[in-house]
Amino acid sequence: MSDHPLRLAILPVTAFQQNCSLVWCTKTMRGAFVDPGGDLPRLKAAAEQAGVTIEKILVTHGHIDHCGAAGILADELGVPIEGPHEADLFWIARLHEDGAQYNIPGRPFTPARWLVDGDEVTVGDLTFSVSHCPGHTPGHVVFHHAESRLALVGDVLFKGSVGRWDFPMGNQQHLLRSIVDKLWPMGDDTAFVPGHGEISTFGHERRTNPYVSDRTLASA
Repeated sequence: MSDHPLRLAILPVTAFQQNCSLVWCTKTMRGAFVDPGGDLPRLKAAAEQAGVTIEKILVTHGHIDHCGAAGILADELGVPIEGPHEADLFWIARLHEDGAQYNIPGRPFTPARWLVDGDEVTVGDLTFSVSHCPGHTPGHVVFHHAESRLALVGDVLFKGSVGRWDFPMGNQQHLLRSIVDKLWPMGDDTAFVPGHGEISTFGHERRTNPYVSDRTLASA
């Protein structure tokens, strides 16, 4: 709807087809990129086409496909980076090495603000709540706009699957606890943008997801 306070465009980037999100406030036309992993000319062109002024970059976690180009883009646009949680510092510190391994430009950065559970971030007049959701990485965060019933969950949860936990400092039990304790209370009618693949809703995943459906967890 034209009077909706939030608009969203999903822009898959890098060879990993990681879902970078362009989110903006329709009142102010100010926006943010969430997880700009690469393909910066395409991202900047999308913001220009939408008439959005980028005011910051938000990062869910420190993996190369999600934030390898965040520091580069922040410098080019003259905007700050917020997120992730400081527990992902070790991932961000190795972005150059990981970028060389995967042939993705990667540059370490220091965010203007590390985020913790219960923080809020603003985009224009929009306010997103921050949930610390470790498991895929120890410092992973999720952004939730309650009014729009929308969450940007990075690699915590996918349509029909969950994030990997076999990376350094990943933890399966922490991941499952993050999903059940932090995501499900946001509501079954909340749609989420995962780090890869299609949008889904928490209610759909509670009914059908082979890893974290209510039925699966009840029989565990």
